[in-house]
Amino acid sequence: MRLLSPRLLCRPFQAFPAKSFPRGVRRNSSFPSNQFAQLVGRASSQHQIYQSLSTDPYVNLSIEHFLLDHAPADSSILFLYINQPCVVIGRNQNPWLETNLRALRNDREPDRTTDGALYVRRRSGGGAVYHDEGNLNYSVISPRTAFTRDKHAEMVVRALHRVGATATSVNDRHDIVLVMDDNTPRKISGSAFKLTRHRALHHGTCLLDTPNIDRLGSFLRSPARDYIKAKGVESVRSPVANVSSAFADAMVPFSIQRVIASVVEEFAHLYQVHPDAVRRAQRAYADEPELFAGDTWVAGAVGEPQGYGEPEIKKGLDELMSLEWKYTQTPQFTFSTHPTEEDPRERPPLPPTLPPSTRIFLRLKHGAIIESHISTAADASTASEQAARVHEALNGRKLHEITLADWRTILLDRFGAEAEDISTFLGGKLGLIANP
Repeated sequence: MRLLSPRLLCRPFQAFPAKSFPRGVRRNSSFPSNQFAQLVGRASSQHQIYQSLSTDPYVNLSIEHFLLDHAPADSSILFLYINQPCVVIGRNQNPWLETNLRALRNDREPDRTTDGALYVRRRSGGGAVYHDEGNLNYSVISPRTAFTRDKHAEMVVRALHRVGATATSVNDRHDIVLVMDDNTPRKISGSAFKLTRHRALHHGTCLLDTPNIDRLGSFLRSPARDYIKAKGVESVRSPVANVSSAFADAMVPFSIQRVIASVVEEFAHLYQVHPDAVRRAQRAYADEPELFAGDTWVAGAVGEPQGYGEPEIKKGLDELMSLEWKYTQTPQFTFSTHPTEEDPRERPPLPPTLPPSTRIFLRLKHGAIIESHISTAADASTASEQAARVHEALNGRKLHEITLADWRTILLDRFGAEAEDISTFLGGKLGLIANP
């Protein structure tokens, strides 16, 4: 797949004019895509710049992880990619809390997939974000000793200033914000980090020109939020905006390609990258991935050939796509329709179709039910008996594997006609998959 849609490909960028090439520099060579791993791990590959031709978030995140693990410890890498519509949550987040699973593509029934945004769990921390063709993802991998949390966000701000978005800055949460005409800041970029012994990964989003700016809440607003108490990292909600909104009255139309070119320039200046590497990075517009390397650098395009052809990357890709990674990685959490000692918040009223005495409580660990209490009886003894019988059927079951039909079968024998209403309520809140 191509990195950008045709309407965005205004012209190839030229980060440095040809006349700036120093005389006497040995010309660089092209390499086939199957040489990617060797070039990444080459000890002399001190500077690396890649753009992805793929819009598959699993491919791009897996290539990114490979770069973190296999590049020389003292190298500096820029990786740019644009994903198809998807919601990406942090490693230690809860998809039932951070996303509206019913609005996302059904990944739990492979034969019944529907159109919609993908749900992805990345390997780094941080909060939940939405990606689409109007969002640029930037990733910088550098030596840990030279890393600070604002360093590369400030690099992106300088790049935005270059193209005219001068009202952008980095705030105290390491996010990039755009100050609007009414002087209110709107978030345009969030960051996440992954630190290893010798390396630092900083990757971030940049809302440049997403057509779905008014729909982000429909993907990121969980209908179960009022009922879930979770361990792990919870996202901080912020008003957002497109960078393109700052160019509404500009003489020159806003171009995502200009931003990409500017980010490459700023990375090159920050790390003193050889001009040949920057020049060769523009070949990412070719239909097939093409790589170039000089004595101290590698640059070019990557994509599916690396994602599926390099065994180590394919292994990581398969892990990201697995339901085990997506759901059972979730830290412990509870779902409760009533206040509890550990979560004393008041809850919204239950649907009028359910008895006022209805109580639903689930405790989950690694995505599996380890404790439950579901009852409708007002009498405490009867309610306890109902809950015990239901727990026998639920204990140890993985929530993402339980369909609406499963819930109805489990509850029907215990609650009769009320089973349908309980199942419908749970399905709406927890995004349960439909009947087979």
